[in-house]
Amino acid sequence: MAGTGQRPKFVVFGSSIVQQAFHNNGWVSILADFYSRKADIVLRGYGGWNSRRALQVLDKVLPKTTDVQPDLVIVYFGGNDSTKPHPSGLGPHVPVAEYMENMKKIARHVMSLSEKTRLIFLSSPPVNDVQFCQIYGVKLEELQRTNELSRIYAEACVEICKELNIKVIDLWSVLQKQDDWSTVCFTDGLHLSPEGSKMVANEILETLEEADWEPNLHWKSLPTEFSEDSPYDLLASDGKTTLNVSDWDFYRGR
Repeated sequence: MAGTGQRPKFVVFGSSIVQQAFHNNGWVSILADFYSRKADIVLRGYGGWNSRRALQVLDKVLPKTTDVQPDLVIVYFGGNDSTKPHPSGLGPHVPVAEYMENMKKIARHVMSLSEKTRLIFLSSPPVNDVQFCQIYGVKLEELQRTNELSRIYAEACVEICKELNIKVIDLWSVLQKQDDWSTVCFTDGLHLSPEGSKMVANEILETLEEADWEPNLHWKSLPTEFSEDSPYDLLASDGKTTLNVSDWDFYRGR
């Protein structure tokens, strides 16, 4: 590939787990490393947002009028929706039935962007209730976020995706496959640690590799920009190139 074509564009849209996904060896930073010279990854993360707020600005975040539509959109909402309702009616809580309808509307919007646009939903992850209380000084009985509530919304997300034939990664189940998930996957009982992010990134890469999409969007299937031999490549004493693009992939252990 001579680098004259349009790079694939990936958009990641969600709440704080997306907003922080370049921080602390976050999962989007891991993906960006894999896709360097292959695709552009655009972050659209907004801490505290729920599916209701996302739906209100969907046309601004993912406008249908944009000349170049994304090849892949990864969407995460559910963690804030799943908080307990506040007596005032304010706060991030969204009833599960409304959450499901909101996510269906988001999915249909994304799938209408272009024929090439692919979609992956991420469900709400588990919550370490005790760690969250310790970090934020909240009594367990006053906790607004619980692992059980996250499970309900994660299952709702999976149900939506089965209905609409959308790729989904059930983070609630995936992270709990690790025996010590409650202590290693989070920084505060909710947001992802480097280990948790690594698990999320690996699941996304596996999903992309197994998807029967044309073209396949796994990083190994995409051409590398400006991969041709160059007179400026490093040379050995015999005048032969010693380091090229494939060497870099090997060096990175990928």
